[in-house]
Amino acid sequence: SMNVLVTGGAGYIGSVTVAELLRRGHRVRVVDRLLFGGESLLGAYNTPYFDFVRGDIRDRGTLSDALDGEVDAVVHLAAIVGDPACASQPEEARQVNYEATLGLVDLCRERGISRFVFVSTCSNYGISDPSQPATEESPLNPVSLYAETKVGSERYILQAADDEFQPCILRLATVFGLSPRMRFDLLVNEFTRDALLHRKLVVYGEQFWRPYVHVQDVAEAIATVLASPTSLIAGQVFNVGSDSENYQKRQLVDLVLQQIPGTQVETVPKGDDPRSYRVSFVKIARILGFRPRWRVPDGIAQVKRALEQGVFDDPFSTRYRNTRA
Repeated sequence: SMNVLVTGGAGYIGSVTVAELLRRGHRVRVVDRLLFGGESLLGAYNTPYFDFVRGDIRDRGTLSDALDGEVDAVVHLAAIVGDPACASQPEEARQVNYEATLGLVDLCRERGISRFVFVSTCSNYGISDPSQPATEESPLNPVSLYAETKVGSERYILQAADDEFQPCILRLATVFGLSPRMRFDLLVNEFTRDALLHRKLVVYGEQFWRPYVHVQDVAEAIATVLASPTSLIAGQVFNVGSDSENYQKRQLVDLVLQQIPGTQVETVPKGDDPRSYRVSFVKIARILGFRPRWRVPDGIAQVKRALEQGVFDDPFSTRYRNTRA
C-alpha cells in the first residue's frame, strides 16, 4: 500500500487509473481542475482511502497542497492531451504540459518524493519505418506541439534522475475503450460510434500505422510500475502496448466492419502523414512482465455494447471530446 498522488485523475485515463490503484489497496489523492467535470471520480468517494484537491497544476500553491502529508509516489497525467486540443490553445498547452511538469518535478525533488511516473506518448516517434518498429531507444521526432511538450518534459525528467529521484516514463500507444470520463475523439471509439450510429466511416490516410492500447491496460501498466522494484524502473522508459496491436487505419476499419457490417466506408487519400509509426513493446514485457489483456476487437465490442444499451444520451456531444469547441 502506497500513498499516491495522481495529477489529472478525473480524466479519461486518470479516472480508470484511480479506480485501479484503489482496488489494489493504495491510498490515492487526486489533483485536477475539473475542466470536464468531476463526476468520473464519484465512485472513488465510496472508500476512505481517497482524497481530492481541486486546482490547476500551474499554481505552485495547488501543487504544494496536493503534496502535503505523506506522498510515496506521483503519477503525472495532467495535460492538454492530443494534437487538436494543443493546436487550439498552444500557450496553455506549453504551460500545462511542459512548464507545470518541470515545476512538479522540482517540487517532488524538494520534498524527497522519489517515485515519479510520467505518462507520455508514442507519438513522440513521429514517423518510423513500418518494417522496423520503434523501440525506447529510437530517435524521437515530435511533429506536433503535443509531442514537443512531452519530449521536452521527458528530457528534463530523465536529466533530473538520481539516487533520490527515480522517475519512470511510460509512452502510451493510442488509447481506446470505456472510461468514466469518456472520449469519442479517439480513433477506435470514434470509428465504433460512427459505424454504429451513422453507418458510415470517413477514413483519412488508410495506409498509416498506429499502435493501440486499452485504457484499463494503461491503468494496470501504471500500477505495475508502482509495484515494481526501483532497480527495474528508475530512469527507464517503457512503451505501453502490445506488438500485435499495431494496425494500419484500413485494418482498424476492417475490425469495425466485422462487428458492424453494412457500414459505408469513404476513403480520403492522404499522401503524407507525419505521424505513422509501428512500435515495439518487447521491453515492458521482458523487464516488468506486463502484457495487455485487451485487444482492439474487445474494445470495439465494449464500446458498441454501451452505445447499443443507451448509456450515452448524445455520444456526439462536445463533452466527449478534448477540444472545447
